[in-house]
Amino acid sequence: MRVRVFVLLSLVLLFASLAVAEDKDKDKGKRKVVLPGEVLQARTVLVVVRPESGISPTDPRGNQIAQQDVENALTRWGRFTPILDARTADLVITVRKGSGRMVNPTISGGPLNHPSVVLGPSSGADVWRAGGQRGHPPDLSDPGPNRPQNTTPHPSAEIGQAEDAFEVYRGREDYPLDGAPVWRYVAKDALRSPNVPAVEEFRKLIEEAEKQQKGKP
Repeated sequence: MRVRVFVLLSLVLLFASLAVAEDKDKDKGKRKVVLPGEVLQARTVLVVVRPESGISPTDPRGNQIAQQDVENALTRWGRFTPILDARTADLVITVRKGSGRMVNPTISGGPLNHPSVVLGPSSGADVWRAGGQRGHPPDLSDPGPNRPQNTTPHPSAEIGQAEDAFEVYRGREDYPLDGAPVWRYVAKDALRSPNVPAVEEFRKLIEEAEKQQKGKP
């Protein structure tokens, strides 16, 4: 009789511990989304090509097209307004097209990936942008007094950039890209138009973060 009682008590304790563990796992799943408050409050965004990105000889406008596609996807979302002023943007988003290869020959030092000025409509007609630029746009990373600046186009290579990259940084700061990104998404075809999966994942993340925020006691 005592043996049966002991076995029953053991089974009850075992199932209780499993139930507690399952609840803890569920709670852990709910606490995965962590975003700074300024990201949830942000309404303006500057989208730029990653400054150190080279130009692919086989797809020279790939990064620029990805930049415009991201801007247009953000505009369709309606939460953020893409702007071209780094000093007033709440967030700075960098994009870089992957080559599909671990080593990709590129051309560095050209003006193609630099921010441009507002003059006319882009191909997507949602964001206003021009192909040229006037003056020198503000640096998003500290160039440093001794860092060489080779602005003449020259052959180079990018290593380890096989997939598309989408990174979100805090805005309204000097040299925002010198800090760590608050969120990044790296995946094959993450910047592909028209759906732009990186923007869709960012939207889901923000919606989940706000849902969890509202659920707090």
